[in-house]
Amino acid sequence: MPALIPTDFTARITWLGQVSSQKDNIRSAPRDAVEATWAGVEGECHGGVNRRSCVRVKTQYPEGTEIRNVRQFSIVSAEEISAIADEIGLDALRPEWLGASMVVEGIEDFTHLPPSSRLQNGHGGPCLVIDMANRPCVWPGKELEKDHPGLGKKFKPAAAGRRGVTAWVEYPGPLRVGDELTLHVPDQRAWTRLEPCLTGKLT
Repeated sequence: MPALIPTDFTARITWLGQVSSQKDNIRSAPRDAVEATWAGVEGECHGGVNRRSCVRVKTQYPEGTEIRNVRQFSIVSAEEISAIADEIGLDALRPEWLGASMVVEGIEDFTHLPPSSRLQNGHGGPCLVIDMANRPCVWPGKELEKDHPGLGKKFKPAAAGRRGVTAWVEYPGPLRVGDELTLHVPDQRAWTRLEPCLTGKLT
């Protein structure tokens, strides 16, 4: 019996980008197409089969520990970045400022898709596994501040619950602007202890 269920939901890729280095900023450069490999996208600073742990997993490992790289892609939704822009007071929020790898449209509440969901380009085609929701941070706000002084500090609160997801390549292949990705979700109910866990009441 399949453990992943194809859904009727599809996400169209509207933008692709690549961050070559985070030395000076997190801005991503637009791309018409990328080749998703086992290690992510060649030349992407978030690429690699493994990576050094960061603050996101500080409760599991000392920072800098070599771990499996499950954040080869940073995917955001067009609908959610539009909502962020509205809350900040901008006509539009450029994906470059977010250090995004991909922008998709067509799936509501995208940031909260179940972990381990798949976004697949056709049957048997390249497939990305969603690890978990991304976390708002100060870096996109710093990029926004460069182009819109005074608005950078508004990014983090506006992006709460709308920051998209991180993902890794389960099966390699080309991804292009305009491609339609089908959402596949795990065939399981939500964990009944999740809410007490998140509120710090798990016993």
